[in-house]
Amino acid sequence: MNSFGMKLRFSTFGESHGKALGCLLDGVPAGLNIDEEYIQSELDRRKPGKSKFETARKEADKVEILSGVFEGKSTGTPIAMVIYNTNQKSKDYTNIKDVFRPGHADFTYFHKYGIRDYRGGGRSSARETAARVAAGAIAKLMLQELGITVLSGISEVAGIQAEDFNYEGAKKSVIYALDVNKEEAQKAAILKAKEAHDSVGGVSRVVIKGTPVGLGQPLYYKLDAVLADAMMGINAVKAVEIGDGVLSAKVHGSQNNDQIRANGFESNHSGGILGGISNGEDIVLNVYFKPTPSIFKEQHTVTTANEEVDFSLKGRHDPCVAIRGTVVCESMAALVIADMILLNMGSKMDGVIKYYK
Repeated sequence: MNSFGMKLRFSTFGESHGKALGCLLDGVPAGLNIDEEYIQSELDRRKPGKSKFETARKEADKVEILSGVFEGKSTGTPIAMVIYNTNQKSKDYTNIKDVFRPGHADFTYFHKYGIRDYRGGGRSSARETAARVAAGAIAKLMLQELGITVLSGISEVAGIQAEDFNYEGAKKSVIYALDVNKEEAQKAAILKAKEAHDSVGGVSRVVIKGTPVGLGQPLYYKLDAVLADAMMGINAVKAVEIGDGVLSAKVHGSQNNDQIRANGFESNHSGGILGGISNGEDIVLNVYFKPTPSIFKEQHTVTTANEEVDFSLKGRHDPCVAIRGTVVCESMAALVIADMILLNMGSKMDGVIKYYK
């Protein structure tokens, strides 16, 4: 499956070392101001090669809008966008043509499809997420019209946890660190792993502000369920928490319940979602990325003929995939919320009457 969403639906195409990748976004209402500079700025946040904390692969990630926009506004028809690959080095992967890289999707993709695209993982590569960021930028433009914002940053790297969450400060950090007091230690952990030809994991913290009460479609399209689905669909993500997450299992109900007064909730352990429906509080997610599986240490594996071999990987890879991954988390969250906004418009009869009369 290469599509996501119900009312606002997008599909992506392309491979890591193919000619191009892109997306088709359907369901955007007509009349939305399409700020192409903003869309490009979002892609620039995710693009590779910006610092020593990322892969050395340098891609311009220049987005081109092919359809669905006229004179700067959406037309209500599908918006197609393309991003051309310009810096592939497929020869870096010839030594693994018939070898499965541990921790990658090589093994499962081969056994599912019977085809081995060894050039950077082909369709399974995180390179595909550039298309999600392009689609997410348009979703953010929709949400901005409603006063809804999606923010994120890195709260943990290699077990070094943030104690403060400064989302505006994270925008200025080369690793999107939320806690300036932990940033240098987190950077050092990334570089130490990189110098050892290894990698580290990290945690992205996402907050969605300004959401109205009522988003979510119980029982089988709940807001928290779809957000978790969106995050788990991102490469290298292994766990997602909503609100207090796993900590909720360690406390009493009296500690976990968000008590209510006339002016709102007294706490936000639920992460802004109750019964699969937004309650008007900030929606908070923690998204856990595993260490980048592309490492340069010698490893044990098998070939496509099931022969045991030892091999060392070559190429250019992120020592901590969570850094650029947090931008993708933001984009997917925006797409989910925009989809839920459109779905919610018909939940009450008075809303339908108001629109048509």
